[in-house]
Amino acid sequence: MSVEMDVQLDRQTITRFSQDCGEPDWMRALRLESLERAEALPLPKLEKISLKNWNFTRFTPFRAEAPLSSPETLPQALRDLFAAGETRNLLVQQNSSVVFRQVAEDLARQGVVFTDLATALREHGDVVRRYFGQAVKPDENKLTALHAALWSGGAFLYVPRGVDVSLPVQAVYWAADAGVGLFPHVVIVAEANSSVTYVENVVSDEPEQQAVHMGVMEIFVGPGARVRVASVRHLAAGMTDVVYRRAVVARDGRIEWILGEMGSGNTISENATVLQEDGACADTKLVTIAGGEQKASFTSKVVHVGRHTESTILAKGVMMDAATAILNGITKIEKGATKANGEQAESVLMLSDKARGDANPILLIDEDDVKAGHAASVGKLDELQLYYLMSRGISREEAERLLIHGFLAPVVSEIPIAGVKERLQSVIERKLGR
Repeated sequence: MSVEMDVQLDRQTITRFSQDCGEPDWMRALRLESLERAEALPLPKLEKISLKNWNFTRFTPFRAEAPLSSPETLPQALRDLFAAGETRNLLVQQNSSVVFRQVAEDLARQGVVFTDLATALREHGDVVRRYFGQAVKPDENKLTALHAALWSGGAFLYVPRGVDVSLPVQAVYWAADAGVGLFPHVVIVAEANSSVTYVENVVSDEPEQQAVHMGVMEIFVGPGARVRVASVRHLAAGMTDVVYRRAVVARDGRIEWILGEMGSGNTISENATVLQEDGACADTKLVTIAGGEQKASFTSKVVHVGRHTESTILAKGVMMDAATAILNGITKIEKGATKANGEQAESVLMLSDKARGDANPILLIDEDDVKAGHAASVGKLDELQLYYLMSRGISREEAERLLIHGFLAPVVSEIPIAGVKERLQSVIERKLGR
């Protein structure tokens, strides 16, 4: 039994990789079971987007790279990603391998664990087993199963009860070569009354680089804990980019998602939060710019289970050229989630007659005593606003640039991390070519 790829992948290949990594038997069994599921399970079904010709299998898995002695040996373009040049809490993955990692001594003394997932399996196996595959199930569809079989690298972040991590914990996932498979799996556990900010950049080198990224992020927010996740993705037009992010939030916990989806290739991005217990909160902000003939699906979802839970979803998309993108916002309020409050808004700005963008707000409510609201809009640049700016001596190109930045500002301006904001603004400028 095998999955057809450029490099033959079978049970023996996965078993050998798992053994070389020193993985426990349960992880090896999960990998092999997931490989079997990958052949039987269907691809996910996306609204108005066909996956027929997408590249999910043409890549080289398990490509090892030599470790780095210092982040200073990385290319300057990657060093520029580190927030304010801060590298004390940093993990760098190149292709399939984590090539650099370190955690500040003061955090280590407080019990904070920040390492690659393979090391965590060896040193904290019981904790990893408790959480791995619990938020994103390996049997959801063909792609989650394929990820569970092939994951490599990734990060494990554990913050003990009551610990406040003031500096951002950072990771860079780098597709450095054509034809690679980048399969990071991230597990974040924040115990009661702790707080942490996790910042990641997902990048590739060549503009037309052909490769596959298939990532998973699982986050578990304890009672009263605060977790902030900031992700900027800037992958090449030839890369297929798939990411599933899920968070489970306990009583009075809070999670903030700040997502800059700036990849140029075909993309599936699913971001979901379960407000499991009373008083839990979620705030999701997403911006994307799609161009060329890119096909992309972005889903932001919050499920209210506990009482007095609150959620906000704000998504902004800019469509250029002949791109197609779907922005789905889903607020689901379960029976018994009384006093829940869910608000969402999705907006798409069209810069081309050939582009297609859909903004779909969805409310699924099974409880009466709740508040919920939604808004959606799709439109072009306002010619009256353009005329006003141009009448003040501003060129049309600069006027368009100002209006686009103004459209995205409600998300970008609220990013509380200066380094992430600067990085996202830089990528926006580059994507717009303005």
